[in-house]
Amino acid sequence: MQGWDEQDPGVLRLPSGRLVRGRGLRRRLDPAAQTPSYGIYLLGGSPPEVPWDSRWLRWPDFRLPTDREEAREVLAEGWRRAAEERVEIACGGGKGRTGTALACLAVLDGVRPEEAVAYVRAHYDRRAVETPWQRGYVTRFG
Repeated sequence: MQGWDEQDPGVLRLPSGRLVRGRGLRRRLDPAAQTPSYGIYLLGGSPPEVPWDSRWLRWPDFRLPTDREEAREVLAEGWRRAAEERVEIACGGGKGRTGTALACLAVLDGVRPEEAVAYVRAHYDRRAVETPWQRGYVTRFG
């Protein structure tokens, strides 16, 4: 499968070269945009149905995943799949939970945990990872 177009909005290049798209679900997906082959959806309630393979993590807005062990497994699967597939990570707004999950993928990709938030803010969105406890989660993720 072909990967993401690196020029598309929301696509983060990890140090290994893996590309992952972060997205806010409150904004409609452009009909011309590439679709993922695997999506990870970080929401307090059930996500919308999508026609591609996906996982849902219960992760309330401005908080942390309710099951941290499951979150680690799902994010690790997303990181592995990003080597060959188009992986998308999304929450409501695409900043806090999505940024936190992207920072965790950066840690899995070799970025030091204490540098992962800065990496995602520099390469994805400067407002990514919104709360102190989300930053602490990334630091402890390593």
